[in-house]
Parts: sequence; structure tokens; C-alpha cells
Amino acid sequence: MSAATTRSRTPDRLCAEAVDLAREAAEEAAYPGVVGEHVSAIAEGDRVVTHFFECKEPGYRGWRWAVTVARASRAKFVTLDETVLLPGPDALLAPEWVPWSERLRPGDMGPGDLLPTEADDLRLEPGFTGEDAPPPNSVVSEEMAELVEAEDAEVTDGSPAELPAAPSRGSISAVAEELGMRRARVLSRYGLHVAADRWDENFGAKTPMAQAAPASCVSCGFLVPLSGSLRQAFGVCANEFGPADGHVVSLSYGCGGHSEAAVMPKPPTPSQPVIDEFHVDPLPLRPDADSGSVSVGAGAAEDLGHS
Repeated sequence: MSAATTRSRTPDRLCAEAVDLAREAAEEAAYPGVVGEHVSAIAEGDRVVTHFFECKEPGYRGWRWAVTVARASRAKFVTLDETVLLPGPDALLAPEWVPWSERLRPGDMGPGDLLPTEADDLRLEPGFTGEDAPPPNSVVSEEMAELVEAEDAEVTDGSPAELPAAPSRGSISAVAEELGMRRARVLSRYGLHVAADRWDENFGAKTPMAQAAPASCVSCGFLVPLSGSLRQAFGVCANEFGPADGHVVSLSYGCGGHSEAAVMPKPPTPSQPVIDEFHVDPLPLRPDADSGSVSVGAGAAEDLGHS
């Protein structure tokens, strides 16, 4: 261990005695009356000492005013270095900052809130943007579109009686827009699976409501099927009195608001057991001659009754 390191651990005497100077600096930086007792002093280096004072300001429990003083080599006067408020070992601190993308939960968005989607979101994949031009010989290419427009112009110039039926030719953009695919990005397979798992967890066959339902949503008249591949497993509930009204539900989900719940036959209820408490079953007391069982004869019964 070097001599410089050894000296740095021992506070300088003049700097350690400059408690009043450090207190005046702390009171000047803080509000009046919030600087408490002197807590400790540690050596930051050669002729550099930091004094800690208790902080009495509300809301800063365990914090300390730290005032660093220093002295030049061979100087007899201590000068002020810096004043700052620092947390102590048991200080009340704010929770660790978490990015908004990790704090956001379903239902947190309100009116006017905007939620930007990352460019590499796994739930989305590129859709049709119109950048992929078809080959020139395609019926939907730009060359063919120009020919169609010219033909339409010639046809439109004639009289209404002479107008033939217009040829049904569309572009890729028109077809994509009709199919609902003219978007910059669409759901990927991963995005579909994540959404399906979430919907099935909230309104699926394993929920208590579905377990007690008379039938599943697949046979309910209030179910509005979805389009695409999701229609095989999900739909939208349109029963205003149902617990899932306006929500995407699994076809195996169900509730008491099923459209056919009133006409469904009720399961048979077993009859209650009948217990006859007034009938007495006779038990034999003497064994029979052939079987060895116990029986009581009529005469014996009378003798027993009179004896």
C-alpha cells in the first residue's frame, strides 16, 4: 500500500475541524432550518474532507447534506469545494425508473394518448404498400391500366345507348384494399397467436362462466364470426346482457345469456331417497332346523310375551 493511499484515509486535521464552514455552506444551499446535526466526516483524498449533516426537510428521510472542503498544500485556510444533498444508507428513494414500454399495461391508454409501435415489433409483419410493381405483361400493370383508361375514355364519349359493359379489370391496390390488406403492416403469425392466447384466457372454455354455461358460443345466435383464420376459433359477442358483450370470445366460451338457453332441456334431476321410518322388519331369534338360522315361532313368541 502506497503512502498516498494511507494519507487519503486519514482526514486532514484542519479540514476535519472546519465543521462551522461546512454548516454555513449547507444552510446557504438549503432552506432555513432544514440542516440538522453533524453526522460524520470522511476523507475523500489528501486534504479533502466531506462533512455530512442531517436533513430535516420533509420527504427526504435518511438524506444528508454533504459539504466537501479542501485545503491546498502548505495552506492554513480551508476552502469550500461543493455542497450537495445525498441519500444515506436508509434514505427514502424513488423506485427504479422503468421505461414506459415496460410499464404500459392493457387498459392504461386514455382518450388522446398515442402509443407508437416499434419498427421491429414481433406482432406485425410487412403488408402491401404498393411498391412491388407487377410485370409489364400483367393485366394489372401500369401499361395495361393506361390502355384500360384509354378504352374507357372512348366508350364514355359515345351515347348512353351505345355504351357497352365496361371490362372488369382491377389493380393490385384495389384488390388489396378490398381484401383489407392495403396496410403498411399486418399481424404476423406470432401476433395472431399472442392475441388468441389472450382472448382465450379472458373468454375461453376454462373460465368459470363457461364451465357453468348451458352451451357454448358456437351455437349462440348472438355470436358475430370474425373473418380470416380467426373465425375458426373466435367471434364477437353481441348480447348486451352478456358478460362478454363487445368482446372477442372463444367459440368454446359460454354464458347464461345463450340465445337458446330458454328452450334447452334441463338435465334430469334424480329423485330424493325415500326413507320409511314407520315400518319394522322382523328378525329371527332361533336357528331353523335345516338352515341353522334363528327363528321365533308363533307359540314361542306368545310364551315369551306372557313370561
